[in-house]
Amino acid sequence: MAEFFVRRPIVAMVLAIIIVLVGLVSLGGLPVSQYPEITPPEVSVSASYTGANAEAVEQSVATPLEQKVNGVENMLYMKSVNSNDGTMTLTVSFEVGSDLDMSNVLVQNRVSEATASIPEEVKRLGVTVKKKLSFPLLLVSLYSPNGSYDQNFQSNYLTINILDAIARIKGVGQASVLGGSDYAMRIWVKPDQLAKLGLTVPDITNAIREQNVIAPAGQIGGPPALPGTQFTYQVRTKGRLATAEEFGNVVVRSNADGSQVRIKDIAAPKGMTRFLVYANTDRKQYIIEFDIPGEHADWPLYAQSVLKTLSYTGKDLTQTVLTRISDAATLTRDFVYTGKDLTSIETT
Repeated sequence: MAEFFVRRPIVAMVLAIIIVLVGLVSLGGLPVSQYPEITPPEVSVSASYTGANAEAVEQSVATPLEQKVNGVENMLYMKSVNSNDGTMTLTVSFEVGSDLDMSNVLVQNRVSEATASIPEEVKRLGVTVKKKLSFPLLLVSLYSPNGSYDQNFQSNYLTINILDAIARIKGVGQASVLGGSDYAMRIWVKPDQLAKLGLTVPDITNAIREQNVIAPAGQIGGPPALPGTQFTYQVRTKGRLATAEEFGNVVVRSNADGSQVRIKDIAAPKGMTRFLVYANTDRKQYIIEFDIPGEHADWPLYAQSVLKTLSYTGKDLTQTVLTRISDAATLTRDFVYTGKDLTSIETT
């Protein structure tokens, strides 16, 4: 066969041209899902150790996890990032073509083996194992151009109304917030006041744990009841503490003379979980960014689904602008809510 084409070069060139033309025609109709994988799949392990610095997180959380996860089947390499805000992220990369679902299960099993070696505070907050991609499908920046909504409001609105809706879209692997802070109570202790009153941080945590509870109070007149009881009343008691003022009134110690030491006397409660992370785009403040890792196939279709969801979930934020940044198409657009739909106002 080789001699045939060597002696007839014209036939060989014609066949080569035909093969190239057929390949070019077929390329336009080839589904994106049939393209070969070129990036290694990844599994992310994240944990949080409140109040710890990066070195403490590395020694008490990252090291035990790395020792157990190391050598998992089809693993290429792994890296961990420890921050001074107490967060730890371990990213495990696997060989190209590996089953990401199975890799996620294998990493989860290794993490379960390491949970006995990490602090109780970390286990109480939870160690999260999620599959991810090395690049995001979309980056969306949420900000208020005239400052009508501050960062706390936007972060809380995004977490409650937008993030879950985005995560349910087909093709979206995970939606995460890159900046901002959730509503939660953080107690900023005054060390000088603690030393003066002879108190310690465990005294504060124990007081909050004992008084910030939901106590079921039962019923009045419930069966078995005395004869003649006609009504049954469900007793409703006050639930968990919600505001900084309520946390400030928690009693830490009662003295023999009847006086009391409350949290507001020795600390300052504030309703944010993180103060070290802020996101900015074009030097504009109050920006919340979240990346949306998704499948490599049909990303334009998934992106349109994301935009439709954004237009629905944010229809009551008439002053908020969304900036869409797509790495796949190097496309940036600004969208403004008009009450019913997203309207594009700029394209670069």
